[in-house]
Amino acid sequence: MKYLILMQVDPTVLENLTDDQQKSIMDGHAAFMAEIKASGEMLSTHALGDPSQTTTVRARGGKPEVLDGPYAETKEFMGGYYLIDVESKDRAVELARKIPDASIDGLALEVRPVMFSDGEPV
Repeated sequence: MKYLILMQVDPTVLENLTDDQQKSIMDGHAAFMAEIKASGEMLSTHALGDPSQTTTVRARGGKPEVLDGPYAETKEFMGGYYLIDVESKDRAVELARKIPDASIDGLALEVRPVMFSDGEPV
């Protein structure tokens, strides 16, 4: 079953990490990607831009309106995701626990099943 592991980021947490801690996170992600590629569980991953670069399209009076900024103003935002194909939710959670962000206070990983997909075959 496919799962999305959403990486929830608090920019103030990342800004307060040392250079060594930031390098450790990047190295940890590289190792994590290598592991799940080797196991055949990784389908894709993408990092997203800063919320300040967001454009939101929402309905106003039944017509689409284009606004600068994210849909919801929050301290945390989705920084990216891993799309994985695993046998169970337990395995998805097990993999999420291996992502370096899982060991840093103030960051979080959200594991959600994929209910529908279309587009590029994965």
